[in-house]
Amino acid sequence: MRYAITGASRGLGLEFVRQLLNRGDSIDAGVRSPSEARQLQELAQGSEGRLRLHALDVADPKSVEAFATSVGQGQPLDALINNAGVYGKDGALTELDYESMAHTFAINTLGPLRLTAALLPALRRGSARRIIHITSQMGSIGDNGMGGSYGYRISKAALNMAMRNMHVDLHPEGFVTIGLHPGWVQTDMGGPQAPLRPEESVRGMINVIDQLKAEDGGRFFSYEGQQIPW
Repeated sequence: MRYAITGASRGLGLEFVRQLLNRGDSIDAGVRSPSEARQLQELAQGSEGRLRLHALDVADPKSVEAFATSVGQGQPLDALINNAGVYGKDGALTELDYESMAHTFAINTLGPLRLTAALLPALRRGSARRIIHITSQMGSIGDNGMGGSYGYRISKAALNMAMRNMHVDLHPEGFVTIGLHPGWVQTDMGGPQAPLRPEESVRGMINVIDQLKAEDGGRFFSYEGQQIPW
């Protein structure tokens, strides 16, 4: 299998790369600064060409276009994991930073939309046709009993709708498009107090991806494979 993964220099993205490489898959990894992604560079040196690093800022249309051109190059792509994301600034309703919210939306929602569209030609050449969006249970309207985190919650809820739209549009072509909640994970975003290690979360998400069936398209799953309410 050949994967494209965004936000691959740390946290969940880096762990996706590590686990998929270990089992023999090929990966095109998108990171903001490849020259500073030292752990990825080390993995690439021992990958026998199965890991390629690319500069990618999902909020920059030109960067997305360049990434898609480099990844495509007439070659098939089996799966896209839209993992890049930010939390942004939090605040009470009367103290929101709307500029920060717009930036969060540009990365968490528009970024996956833009990149998926750009990579469609390569994905159509692939055999698996899987599009995975790393979203969050915090984007579930039905599950929101705490409030707060306006920018992050809104951006992920919008990503969930974008995912569902993609499913409706692309399912007739054999695509399986889902949203995945990784759990509360010990990453820069999740913090050290989170109960899950990246290895456990990613192991679960890969298992979900591996077992996807056509009827799973358009659904919202946890890393354990449980369906999450919208």
